[in-house]
Amino acid sequence: MPIVSMFFGIIVRMYYDEHNPPHVHVEYQTRRALFDFHGNILAGELRSRTATRLVREWIDLHKKALENNWEAAQMGEELRDIPPLP
Repeated sequence: MPIVSMFFGIIVRMYYDEHNPPHVHVEYQTRRALFDFHGNILAGELRSRTATRLVREWIDLHKKALENNWEAAQMGEELRDIPPLP
């Protein structure tokens, strides 16, 4: 599964053959969670309020890039890296 971004020890990935709703897989330390493009947690948990807040900020900043990557993944195209939080 391609890594689309990494910041502050947080790894964000996106699968090619995923189901709706559009989402990303986030790893922080040993925890994993699925976030939709509105910042809602669909499954799992990071057990860190700070990491969760940072992921939500990142999603808010890069919503359009996430949507573009989701569309590319659905068509089997290469995903683009998304910048980390500044």
